[in-house]
Amino acid sequence: MTPIQKLVAAAAAFPLAAVLALSGTTANAQPDYPTKPVRIIAPFPAGSGPDANARELAAELTKILGQTFYVENRPGASNIIGTEVAAKAPNDGYSLYIGTTSSLSVVPHLYGKLPFNAERDFAPISLLGVLNTGLIATPSVQAKDARELIAQLKARPDSINVATQGIGSYSHLSAAWFNREAGVKSNLVPYNSNSPYADLLAGQIQLMFDGLPAAATNVQAGKLKLLAITGRERHPSFPGVPTFAEQGLPDYTPIAWQGLLAPAGTAPAILEKLSSAMAKVCQSPELAKKWRDYGGELRCNTPAEFTAFIQADRAMWGKVIRAAGVRLD
Repeated sequence: MTPIQKLVAAAAAFPLAAVLALSGTTANAQPDYPTKPVRIIAPFPAGSGPDANARELAAELTKILGQTFYVENRPGASNIIGTEVAAKAPNDGYSLYIGTTSSLSVVPHLYGKLPFNAERDFAPISLLGVLNTGLIATPSVQAKDARELIAQLKARPDSINVATQGIGSYSHLSAAWFNREAGVKSNLVPYNSNSPYADLLAGQIQLMFDGLPAAATNVQAGKLKLLAITGRERHPSFPGVPTFAEQGLPDYTPIAWQGLLAPAGTAPAILEKLSSAMAKVCQSPELAKKWRDYGGELRCNTPAEFTAFIQADRAMWGKVIRAAGVRLD
């Protein structure tokens, strides 16, 4: 079992009440919650993939709880701006937050000083879903899979250009992790303002490590190809693509995730009601299909399980970032 799996399994036996108690009780419990619209603070731009996921979640919660849930985008500064807004929002249940791998697992290790504490300032409610990471290649790359790519890079170090979305980004850290795990060297090319996908599609750059939503359509159309994918098993939408574990890299396990949280101190009764609503969200066959089609998995869990998941994920990325020697302050 991976570290995340072990911690999540252990958390299943941890009393929910104990986790909820950590959130405090400064807000009064409201059995008829919600009685007015609820905002979900999203630390990424409108129109982005994560934003689409957040809006789908808001629509489901609106149906389930009978009150409007809406997304408020507060992008900027590597998710720091929106995360600070959420951390300092009223803990009355009417300000929630979409947390991600970047905002709660990666960013805390990249900066020495942040205007929020990722561990203490939030009360986890439920995971929403996970996105497997793919080794995405232009068709001109001769390697058919990760194993052949590793052999090429060992024979000719730095012979492959790998796009990243900037120093410290998910794609950069995933690529650096792969290089270290596989014992190879590739040329990491940062794109700080423009998406690298246009250059990848044009063949001007050869590879990229990323969550699959941005690439899934082009992979399925044959314009890009997948050499490997993370996950314990092959993904049902890409059954012909072997996992990294199948190709000799069982410890290479980056995944991107999104989940729902509230500011610390939100009343336990509200957290319980939202947790129950999230369990119903994950029963939506339409939403599950959307996540599955672009290489992800709709996956909800309890506050205790989500707390353990974040802790394990944050620790994992801390090791990756320290090994890469990346600091942004």
